[in-house]
Amino acid sequence: MNVKQRTIKAAVAVSGTGLHTGESVTMTFNPAPENHGFKFRRVDLPGSPVIDADVDNVTDTSRGTTITQNGASVSTVEHVLAALVGLEFDNMLIDLDGPETPIMDGSSMPFVSALVEAGYIEQDADREYYHIPYNIHYSETDRKVEMVAMPLDDDYRFTCMVDYNSPVLGTQHATISSLSEFKKEVASSRTFCFLHELEMLLKHNLIKGGDINNAIVVVDKHVDKEELAHLATLFNREDIDVAPQGILNNIELRHQNEPARHKLLDMIGDLALVGVPLRGHIMAARPGHAANVAFAKKIKALIKKERSRKHIKVYNPNMKPVYDTVQIMNILPHRPPMLLVDKILELTKTHVVGLKGVTMNEPFFQGHFPGAPVMPGVLQIEAMAQTGGILVLNTVPDPENWLTLFLKIENARFKDKVLPGDTLIFRCDLVAPIRRGIAQMKGIGMVGEKIVVEAELMAQIVKYK
Repeated sequence: MNVKQRTIKAAVAVSGTGLHTGESVTMTFNPAPENHGFKFRRVDLPGSPVIDADVDNVTDTSRGTTITQNGASVSTVEHVLAALVGLEFDNMLIDLDGPETPIMDGSSMPFVSALVEAGYIEQDADREYYHIPYNIHYSETDRKVEMVAMPLDDDYRFTCMVDYNSPVLGTQHATISSLSEFKKEVASSRTFCFLHELEMLLKHNLIKGGDINNAIVVVDKHVDKEELAHLATLFNREDIDVAPQGILNNIELRHQNEPARHKLLDMIGDLALVGVPLRGHIMAARPGHAANVAFAKKIKALIKKERSRKHIKVYNPNMKPVYDTVQIMNILPHRPPMLLVDKILELTKTHVVGLKGVTMNEPFFQGHFPGAPVMPGVLQIEAMAQTGGILVLNTVPDPENWLTLFLKIENARFKDKVLPGDTLIFRCDLVAPIRRGIAQMKGIGMVGEKIVVEAELMAQIVKYK
């Protein structure tokens, strides 16, 4: 059953403070059209530049995920994106009047609440999922990071394990079997840091949010009363102590394994940067923003590769041909050694597919790199043009009385070598109707699944008999 894309029913805004900048910021979720995806817009900057939520735009993962495009950046996007994915939105334009999303309480729940209150509308376009086709692995041996995406046809599932060699945290696991569990099980889980990290951030003036009610602070060392008093002063509190769970008593845990659940939340948000909704099971040990982004890039690269292949039909060279060599010679005026098409495998009014078997017996190999034979690029284009000539000559009742002449070759690219033993298959498609005997074609040459040559051709047929 097809699922329709979703956007928000009406704009809704949330306001808060940036954790690292300490600046007040208002963030507004706006409806967006079909196939828009998630985009941030910096309305405080001249021209209101837009930043696509795309893994290729990630510029920093040191203290959250930052994306940059069109001369503008947005930091700490992961909690916002997790809320959008967790509620299964597809299209959203997110306005910001500052460089960082508001940290709120350190979780995704304030965003979830605002989005749920605003509601959603279904759009006409279908949601197109990318189904993980096989196990995709990512690892970082130095950080002991392991991530894998596994096939799962009907849902998006997450399993996360964290282990920081900390007697306080220990080893924690978190899992959801469906995005439908996100709101209840994951959204409220807050970010966390270790006390020594907090002290480093404070020392370098890198945390200016002014409060620690938006983070779980894990106490991983002995802390004396003097230091606790100093922290209380920094965060405008009367006193701070260490709770029995080994965390600062500024907040109470919402879940026993809240740190692991928040790492799972971060994964969902960072993997949103792949740019398409996923179907699969993501398992991760010791993930972090840098690993999440690297993993997202690996998945996106696979999607891009597969989508490019969808436009390339792989032909069986042994299929029954439309024309064999003898029949081709009844149409084309070329003869060996300049006849460079052996078979026509497909022929319609708009496209043609031809085959050239490349052997060491080709006469051009006698003088063209005989010690390291490579089919000349100019002859690849000639073979492509002869294939296209069959398409054009198919429009006249007496093709044997016509010639096909080149008018133009543009955007020719040679992407790989063609060697003896290769089977070179050409496909030429008309890019416009044939007028006055003039044909414009887009041609590609393939060896197996790989495109080795492509060009745009213009040819004209003229009568010579």
